[in-house]
Amino acid sequence: MEPDLFTAAAEERQEKDPAGSPLAVRMRPRTLDEVVGQQHLLKPGSPLRRLVGESGGGPAGPSSVILWGPPGTGKTTLAYVVSKATNKRFVELSAITAGVKEVRAVIDGARRATGGFGKETVLFLDEIHRFSKAQQDSLLPAVENRWVTLIAATTENPYFSVISPLLSRSLLLTLEPLTDDDVRGLIRRALSDERGLKDAVALPEDTEAHLLRIAGGDARRALTALEAAAGAALDQGETEISLQTLEQTVDRAAVKYDRDGDQHYDVASALIKSIRGSDVDAALHYLARMVEAGEDPRFIARRLMISASEDIGLADPNALPIAVAAAQAVAMIGFPEAALTLSHATIALALAPKSNSATTAIGAALDDVRKGLAGPVPPHLRDGHYKGAAKLGHAQGYVYPHDLAEGIAEQQYAPDALKDREYYTPTRHGAEARYADAVEWTRKHLGRRRS
Repeated sequence: MEPDLFTAAAEERQEKDPAGSPLAVRMRPRTLDEVVGQQHLLKPGSPLRRLVGESGGGPAGPSSVILWGPPGTGKTTLAYVVSKATNKRFVELSAITAGVKEVRAVIDGARRATGGFGKETVLFLDEIHRFSKAQQDSLLPAVENRWVTLIAATTENPYFSVISPLLSRSLLLTLEPLTDDDVRGLIRRALSDERGLKDAVALPEDTEAHLLRIAGGDARRALTALEAAAGAALDQGETEISLQTLEQTVDRAAVKYDRDGDQHYDVASALIKSIRGSDVDAALHYLARMVEAGEDPRFIARRLMISASEDIGLADPNALPIAVAAAQAVAMIGFPEAALTLSHATIALALAPKSNSATTAIGAALDDVRKGLAGPVPPHLRDGHYKGAAKLGHAQGYVYPHDLAEGIAEQQYAPDALKDREYYTPTRHGAEARYADAVEWTRKHLGRRRS
């Protein structure tokens, strides 16, 4: 939908008197060179630089693009930069409020502008994943014929939320989460820039660190929290934003947790030991501390996978698949939703019956191997498929278990030096009780235990 007179007047007032606008709006980059992060998309000759007219045109003009990334990574910012830098006609729609009627109106206007004035149109469509298939279909002729150059933004996987014909006619550009260094640079710029806080307040190191944790890679969230805390500090007559002021402003306590120091390992250790001890509430507490401090969710998921085998094992054979599924889900969705998945897995592991028999079994076997207790493979177990193997006695006398009614043959499998070794000592906790019965039965039929 075209901007009306009231919208245009509001934008003009905002440009003349930016102080009344939110800090996140005032600090929006004016050029691609001011954009924080996403440098992989801003190289010379990239689609975004072509969109702002730095190169390209004619039959090899810029393609329509779909910007995919989490909130706060700069999708709207990039569209804003294009709108300010390009000499093209720029129209913005939101899939939340617009429908097919509005899309068709923009397309009709674009065709008139191209035919009457030779003016190309860039259409920015935010939240495109909210458009139905029919609504997305209405964009196809305009994109295919380049009546408009589409910039579509989405936080959802476009392979699931955008129709294939539209994907095939556009370039998919993936925006990466901003790093702490990216957000830190933006915060410091906002503190000193004339468009920002103009050095009205200082930001101590501990307050900055907490602000970065709050932001979680979201530039908009960082600037919103910074503006609120700065306002609170100035109202109190303070010249710097204390950690206490930031905590009170955003109602979020600073977690004492150093992702690169002792706290990282201490809290992770406490999480695993609480799971091992079956204290689900303590485990959730330590998980929450790690989540709130911005710990890498993949690190947490890896620890849970290890715990599933180390402390639970065959007492609950479903523990490891649950932990692996959680790790896969975390890699796909990230925070904040990943906290739900990690909670799911943590609760399941904490309440599962426990057995470390798999841990002690491989530990004992490795210990023997490291001591040199190995010995040659028994001849009847050696490979007998090659010519001359029989003459060496390889595979001779081997009994095929499937030929026997009980499916188990009384024959020696371990080397002579280890034929009486028993590494696996099952518990009778949970599902492992049936493994205890099974190992007792098999050892008896292997001739290694008398009835």
